[in-house]
Amino acid sequence: MSGVPSVGDVAPDFTLTDTHGSPVTLSELRGTPVVVVFVPFAFSGTCRGELCEIRDNIAAFDDAGVRVLVVSCDSVFTLRAWREQEGYGFDLLSDFWPHGDVARAYGVFDETHGRPLRGSFLLDAEGVVRWSVVNPAGQARDLAAYRAAIADLTA
Repeated sequence: MSGVPSVGDVAPDFTLTDTHGSPVTLSELRGTPVVVVFVPFAFSGTCRGELCEIRDNIAAFDDAGVRVLVVSCDSVFTLRAWREQEGYGFDLLSDFWPHGDVARAYGVFDETHGRPLRGSFLLDAEGVVRWSVVNPAGQARDLAAYRAAIADLTA
């Protein structure tokens, strides 16, 4: 896919608003590995399933010191309601306006449908992409792939 950062590239920086209205800037998280997880829509079945799986297995991320950042084009208010309903303890970030700018920077914005594809990017502590996967809408990402990528990162 065109524009998708490759393994070895420094990930595109961004500042997005979390569910508390606070800005989160990727480059300010240097020193900490991060996984950036793009989801098409809050409250949709596949997205909910993927994020509940991450929530229920958050120790795999926490134990490796990996911070989870979920990015959606939904509004902050929608993401706040979703976070509260599902009990997500990780950051949900709004790429609402300008609509999909961060998803575009990562090459995962679906212009036809106005939503991100299912892209995930594991970044090392220096912000370099060490693993990524981009799936079409409707195709969930595999938690085992996250686990393997985290294991490789921490090896």
